[in-house]
Formats: sequence, structure tokens, C-alpha cells
Amino acid sequence: MALATSSSPTLSLTKLNSPDFFHTCQKFHNQFHPNPSSSRFSPTIIRRNSSTVFAAIPSLNMASNGYPGGQNKYKNNNNGKMYERLGSCLVVAPPNGKKPRAIIKFLGGAFVGAVPEVTYSYLLGLLANEGYLIISVPYNVTFDHSEAARQIYERFHACLDEILTYGLPSAGLTASELVHLPLYSVGHSNGALLQVLTGCYFSEKLPKGNAIISYNNRPATEAVPYFEQLGPLVSQMMPLVEASPMSSMARSASDAWKMLLDTAEAMTPDYDPEAVVSLNKFVDQLPSVFNQVAQGISEFRPTPSENRDCFKNSYNVQRTLLVKFNNDAIDETDLLEETLKPRVESVGGVLEKVSLSGTHITPCIQEPRWEVGDVYTPADAIAQGLKTLSLHETRVLSRTITDWFTRLEE
Repeated sequence: MALATSSSPTLSLTKLNSPDFFHTCQKFHNQFHPNPSSSRFSPTIIRRNSSTVFAAIPSLNMASNGYPGGQNKYKNNNNGKMYERLGSCLVVAPPNGKKPRAIIKFLGGAFVGAVPEVTYSYLLGLLANEGYLIISVPYNVTFDHSEAARQIYERFHACLDEILTYGLPSAGLTASELVHLPLYSVGHSNGALLQVLTGCYFSEKLPKGNAIISYNNRPATEAVPYFEQLGPLVSQMMPLVEASPMSSMARSASDAWKMLLDTAEAMTPDYDPEAVVSLNKFVDQLPSVFNQVAQGISEFRPTPSENRDCFKNSYNVQRTLLVKFNNDAIDETDLLEETLKPRVESVGGVLEKVSLSGTHITPCIQEPRWEVGDVYTPADAIAQGLKTLSLHETRVLSRTITDWFTRLEE
């Protein structure tokens, strides 16, 4: 999917009957190609409401769907994707026919956890490259963390049971190759909270180890700025929104975004259909969140203090790695360590904590695809340097997790 950058020239949709249309498009096209003569400009035409015709220009592609480092050798029927959808989960197998050494259950953060194939693809690819079969469970934002954790547990094990019964033919893996593999879990931010809750609510089918990254469980009033004012405001605005003539055009923010995505699909020649699925999942969360706020929900369920009490008495995972970053203002890993330590020690388990360089969004950093032109320019050097810096911390995170899992396997 094409991404806009602040330095990119902007071009509004232009009606085809404009006399300067083709000239404008060709000029825009040439700005993105060092050798314009080697790449032919071809406008894409779309029609909306059968009365208006627009055209658009292909953009600089900054997204990568393959494994980190260009290892896009997932030999299956997924059109080169490193993942496949299995039920309500996403499965990422090791590349190049490598046999997996273990299985990882992965949960992302709030909102971004709904589309891990977009928001965590680089980290997931790094873990897969180390030989891990990853089952990521997308989920929507909700104020009911207890229900979310239980639903995720059921969906994950439904997917895992299918894999352990039938194998993963698309990756050339049989059930016998997977059934005895150890299970680990990795959770980031809100996903970290849900992984810990899962370790409290269930005593069976738990992971051998938990890697908890950037744990956060603040009260709603702290997690969402102006939350106390937001609820009454949304409640007052909803009748006005529903009565508005614009409501017939887009009943919700989700509908409006989907209309925009439909336009983007028609505009972009190399548009990825999977991106539509991913972004639809992302925006589908918005109406539910607004509805919960409008109904007067003012706090997460259970509350943070109730969760801490639960952790102290019910956490059942024997080995846990806590990961925090040195530049993360909303991290609560230290509080989680203080809460979990007595419980883990009482059951003969191990609790470790590491601090790494990075921020709260380090696990979400993606690998841009920068295509060098016919002449290597200073801009290419700068872009590649920034790419190296931005990805280093994510690679360190991946290595920290996999090294810790390796120690558990010994």
C-alpha cells in the first residue's frame, strides 16, 4: 500500500476534462522516477456515482509484505505473503521451508493489535526467521479486558488445534512435525496485559514462557486523555450525528473510512487486496468504542487494581520475561514486576526483567522498501542510514526474546 510522506508533493484528484490533467500527472510521475523514460506513466481511472470520473497516480511504495531482509520465499498459495489467515488468526511459518523449533502466540497492542500483519510484520518476520511458527490473534479494542482475554484464548486454541490435527500444508508442515513443539507467548502493551490475564484465568494449555513487552494497564482516565469529558460529549453528539443528513452517506466513521479505502483500491495499480481486509479490521473498531463510551462506560473491566490482585493470587505461567524500553513514558513494567514476583517465586517459577533501548512503539517499527534509482544519491544514503537506525532496536528486541526462549529449551 502506498504511503504519503511529508516531503512528497500532493496532488488532488483531478477531473479528466481538465486540459492540464495529463501534463500534471506526467510531471508528478517524473518526480518519483530518476529515469522517467524507463517507466511509462499510465493513469488509473475510477468512477464514483456514475457521474464523476477521476484519475490518480501511482505512489512511492514504502510497504513490504515479505520477511525482513527481502526473504520473501514463503512457498505456498498466499501470493508471496509471509502469513496466511486460518480461521480468525494469522499464521506465520518460518521461511525457506525451515522446520519450526517452537510455536508463539502473539498479541499486539490496543487498536494496532487488530491488524498485526500491518503493524507488527517486521517483528513477526524476525521471529519467524529464527525458526518460530507464530499464531497471531487479531482483536478489537474493548473496555472489557476479561472478556477479550477469554475470547482470544478460545480463538487461539481453535486455530492451534486445527494446526496440530491437520498440519500446515501451505508451509509444507505436517501435524507430526508440530504436535510436540513447545508453546510460548509474546504480548505488547495491551496485548501484554491480555497475556498476563490469560495466565491467571486458565490453568491448562498455558505457554511454557511469557515474554511481556511494554506492559501497560493504566486507568481509562489516564490511558485516554480527557476520557471523563469524552463520554458525556459523545452521548450528547450521537443524536445530532444520527439526525444529520450526512448520516445517510456514512452511518459511522467505519463507513467513511471504508469508502476511502474503496477509492484507494481503484486508484492504485499495485493495490494489495489484503490491505483492504487489514484496514477494514482497524476501522471496524471505531463504532464499538464510541458506542461503549456513549453508554457511559468509564473504566476498564476489571480495573487495574483488580487485575493486580488477580496477578498476585492466580498467575500460573512458570517463566516470564519482562521487557521495558528506556524511552517509554507509559510503561508499567516495574509495577508488574513488583506484583508478579511473590506469586512466581511461590510456585517455583522464574521472573526476569530487561531494559532495552527504544520506545513504546519499537515493536511496531516497519521495514521501508526504498528503491534506489539508476544513480546512487545522497538521499539514498540518508534513507538507508535511517532505515538501519530505526530497525536496529526492533532487531535487538527480537534477539532478546528468542535468546530467552532458547534458554528455556535447554
